[in-house]
Amino acid sequence: MQERTGAPRRGVLCVGIATLDHVFAVDAMPRTAEKHRAHDLATVGGGIAANAAVAVARLGGRSVLATRLGDDPTGDAIIAALERDGVDCSLAFRGAGLRSPLSAVIVDAAGERLVLSYSDPRMPAALDVIPSKLPIGMQAVMADTRWEEGALAAFAAARASGGHGVLDADRAPKAKRLLNAATHVAFAAQALREMTGRHDLQTGLAELARSASNWLAVTDGPRGVYFSENGAIVHEPAIPVRAVDTLGAGDVFHGALALALAEGMPERRAVRFAAAAAALKCTRFGGREGAPSRPEVEAMLATAP
Repeated sequence: MQERTGAPRRGVLCVGIATLDHVFAVDAMPRTAEKHRAHDLATVGGGIAANAAVAVARLGGRSVLATRLGDDPTGDAIIAALERDGVDCSLAFRGAGLRSPLSAVIVDAAGERLVLSYSDPRMPAALDVIPSKLPIGMQAVMADTRWEEGALAAFAAARASGGHGVLDADRAPKAKRLLNAATHVAFAAQALREMTGRHDLQTGLAELARSASNWLAVTDGPRGVYFSENGAIVHEPAIPVRAVDTLGAGDVFHGALALALAEGMPERRAVRFAAAAAALKCTRFGGREGAPSRPEVEAMLATAP
């Protein structure tokens, strides 16, 4: 739902990792230890929370990012790219003498990817950069699992402010307290399988949901999204698209989901909105550079089955 003219934009505080990605496009994923040639290259900002923050801004929401970077040229490039996309980086920590996260990403002709990433092991975890309450206009938090202390502080701020806390569980969290702190948890398929030991996603999600007090979902790429609703597991089919690059699609989904909840959308409608945003991203090469605008998402929803 769009904000009425003259009303303040609803916003999302995104918390977690921001990287600089070197994305190489290849015809087929390398399988051997030898030289391979890419037919395209893009150097773009990446990272789960950072990508989600850009998605929020592209979709018309106010976007703030809390992240941890070094005071190096890579960090400067990360911040500059985010600010060009309208993301407020005033809560970003810049550590003296530390190195900012960096990734090399290989994307094949089917849009699948291989990611090699680096994060400085000296980066401090306990940082006093998350406010005790959400900034004015912020109605939701979107956090990844890469900075647990930051995510926990942000989810506490969301609860104190009566807002939503969305966890992007792209991998199984090391501590269950992170799952319990969020009001909404969306798993990647592999993360849910690792947590539950169940290959069938509906079965695994149902088992978790029986003892959970929060809303749970699992994304399964072109097979859609499963989520908990009134004691049952509901399926939202994916909108069919020709995938060119899936890099960042899950991040776009979570950013869009958090913004939709911040705007007051019911969960089922929020899932469909987020799924449309992620589907559009998959049709474009270059990671978060393919994050869609609000009019593009609304146009897709208007014509989707």
